[in-house]
Amino acid sequence: MKQRPTNGSAATPPPRETTTRRRLIAGGAAVGVAGLAGCLGARDGPVPAPEVTSDRIDDWRRTDEFERTVFERSYGPVTVRALEHTGIYEYAPVADALAETLGGSGSPVVFFATRIDLRPAVDRLPAEIGRERIMREVEAAATDAFRGQLRSAGIENVEIADEGISTVRSGNTATVWRLTGEYALDGEVPLPDGTAAGLDRLLDIGARLGVWHDGTDVIVAGGAYPTDPLLDAFDAALPDSIDAESAVRRLAGAESAEALATDPAAYDEDVSQLLISVV
Repeated sequence: MKQRPTNGSAATPPPRETTTRRRLIAGGAAVGVAGLAGCLGARDGPVPAPEVTSDRIDDWRRTDEFERTVFERSYGPVTVRALEHTGIYEYAPVADALAETLGGSGSPVVFFATRIDLRPAVDRLPAEIGRERIMREVEAAATDAFRGQLRSAGIENVEIADEGISTVRSGNTATVWRLTGEYALDGEVPLPDGTAAGLDRLLDIGARLGVWHDGTDVIVAGGAYPTDPLLDAFDAALPDSIDAESAVRRLAGAESAEALATDPAAYDEDVSQLLISVV
């Protein structure tokens, strides 16, 4: 993972008293409502794709892209729809290294970017509907969708660990969360004698999520990564007589060994910088 100069940060403040999910969502809604004055009104047609503007995305591979309706609810005479356009990415060096050493597909190093369009736009809703109420529902839907995306990537037992506020590169204020989870890494590592060592390990996962209103749409971005070098899991699975890095080099080459040995702090920095760059 390439180290580049840092332009802004989505880092959260020091840990504080555990905050309930309801409070987190309400706090995010307040941020969203604060940015509504600049809404540009209704949009017809497809929701534009979110764009990740950081050049760090060059090391990531888009694995999926889709549009769907997040929710559709009636408030008196008005029906509000929230439509999303989402891109899903995996960190290519790690995904390739795992495929070459363990077979299969998938990776615990993933990133998501979503644009949510409210129709009609929040600034066109009757005052009695309650803009803050709508934003709370959008926040809740966005948080649930992120959990679902993590589950689809194989990351389970996702919990919110901390919450804070950050300024993204567009100048908007985002509510950001730190989350934790687990990823089951399994497969077989071929050994020089023709046998194979089984690898079956639960990895601790760290994740970041940010939600903000850009004046027109709600932007949701976040990613996840293991909190220990992936090579440690290989080391635990292999016999004491076999060095994990040497085994990976033999199977998949030096670049794969380097990718699996990456310091988790580098993943965290990448996810943080990608998150704040989404427009």
